[in-house]
Amino acid sequence: MRFQLLDIVPHQEDPVTGHIVPPSERLASVVETARFVEELGFDSFAVGERHAGPFLSAAPTVLLGAIAASTSRIRLQTGVTVLSILDPVRVAEDYGTVDQLSGGRLELTVGKGNEVLQYPIFGLDLADQWDLLAEKYAALRAFWGPAPVDWAGGPGTNPQHGLTTLPRPFRPGGPRVWHGSASSRVSVELAARWGDPLFSANAIQPLEAYGVLVDRYRQAFAEAGHTDRVPYVGAGAGAGGIFVAATSQEAKRLYGPVYEGLVARRDVPGNNTPFRDIDHAVAEGPALVGSPQQVVDKIGRFHERLGTDLQSVSLPTTLPLADQFATLERFAAEVVPVVRAAFPTTLWTAADEHGSTVPEGTVAA
Repeated sequence: MRFQLLDIVPHQEDPVTGHIVPPSERLASVVETARFVEELGFDSFAVGERHAGPFLSAAPTVLLGAIAASTSRIRLQTGVTVLSILDPVRVAEDYGTVDQLSGGRLELTVGKGNEVLQYPIFGLDLADQWDLLAEKYAALRAFWGPAPVDWAGGPGTNPQHGLTTLPRPFRPGGPRVWHGSASSRVSVELAARWGDPLFSANAIQPLEAYGVLVDRYRQAFAEAGHTDRVPYVGAGAGAGGIFVAATSQEAKRLYGPVYEGLVARRDVPGNNTPFRDIDHAVAEGPALVGSPQQVVDKIGRFHERLGTDLQSVSLPTTLPLADQFATLERFAAEVVPVVRAAFPTTLWTAADEHGSTVPEGTVAA
């Protein structure tokens, strides 16, 4: 199994201490954390995208550019690129730039996003979100394919003939694209139709609900005839993130008040997890909170149901950065090696169409 750290860059006060860091410090911590997880041996670092609520992730390409210049090996991903509300020309240009800066380390996860308030911000109708996603994804793939292309254009624009987006991606065909899946079969069907990997949110519903969607993905993938590709599956760890301590009791004692204070906030968009207390979250939710063995076992349950190739985790970012790094170190030392040995994958190996390593000589300046 491979491991990703995802930061959707929430910016809110610690519910226990009331402390909140300045925006500049919070954004700097994203880059610092990416460098740290690269040192720890994580496989990828992802930045989210939000345009409503207390988040600082409205410009993920800017953050990923900074991370590209500060790292040399770790893959850079998004979680998710809210393609439904974006101009696909700019997406092709902006992420083509990040792909070049990183030496081909970029992969996208696209979706319609889970925040309904962002659609009126961009002058779009929420009812069109799925059609917009499909149309704009087809356009993005065309822009990253053999150039030039003809494009019908988006709202308020004229058709374009012989269009070429620059810079071109680092490799022909562009970065790999995953499709984020949370509650609908639409993203599942889109991923399967294109022969792309799927990223299950595994967030606020019971595990079985996500399992049903992943089952349909693999079925549709096979029906589409993609015999030359592997239906890779990634999975998140839901609201609450990771907190690893020596024992499960210690983890719940130290992190429980923070978790419960955060999920009690109803003013945060998307904060509708049913797991309102730490015991419920640990027992039945996706949060990876507990002893190393307890976290290993839980990831194993995810894998047993979803067939996960890539496990994404998120930090409780209201805690001091030193505390976040401490749980990352324990996770990397006591959880990651065990899970990797138990659940091998061909993702990002020589057997994967996107290769095992970043080519030599492509370290960002």
